[in-house]
Amino acid sequence: MQLRASAIVCAARPHGETAVIARMLTAEAGIVAAYVAGGRGREMRPVLIPGNAVEADIRSKSESQLPFARVELVTSRGPWLTEPLPAAAISWVTALTAIALPERQPFPALYDALGALLEAICVAPSARGWALPLLSYEVLLLRELGYGVPVNRPEDDDWSAILTTFDRLGRELSRYPLADRRGDVMGSRVLLRERLARIHG
Repeated sequence: MQLRASAIVCAARPHGETAVIARMLTAEAGIVAAYVAGGRGREMRPVLIPGNAVEADIRSKSESQLPFARVELVTSRGPWLTEPLPAAAISWVTALTAIALPERQPFPALYDALGALLEAICVAPSARGWALPLLSYEVLLLRELGYGVPVNRPEDDDWSAILTTFDRLGRELSRYPLADRRGDVMGSRVLLRERLARIHG
């Protein structure tokens, strides 16, 4: 495997003393897991924050071997991780993407949608600017994985309906793509739901 591509970091798991196994979403190859030497070091740790846009050079000698990756930062989402609502949203959508998508299957529509959603989370003045795009991303992910979920789009200003749709989609995600996945990825969605509930319509 040899791939140089723009990517979105979706997860970074420690490996050994200093390395990281990064799961990155690319338009060309979908989710790719790769070994990043020194990924836990001072220089690379800020680069491998979930949500960051990077340029990745990914190589392996065979299809069965875990690829090695060199990663360069393009756009950092780090500044928003100190803001409770954006941080919870970024954590949830990247964790969902990392765990729900099969490796090395391209989902270009999801790559584009996730990039646009992360940008919305970071530039919108409040969650009202990205709550509906987040729900749209979840619906798209379900559909891309073959789970057609009919959803009536709430009105932009109907916060109660937005939360009701959020809860319904949570049940669908638990039942389908996350049903047999390890790790409590839904925990980050519960945290996001609690923070969204503090916004009154």
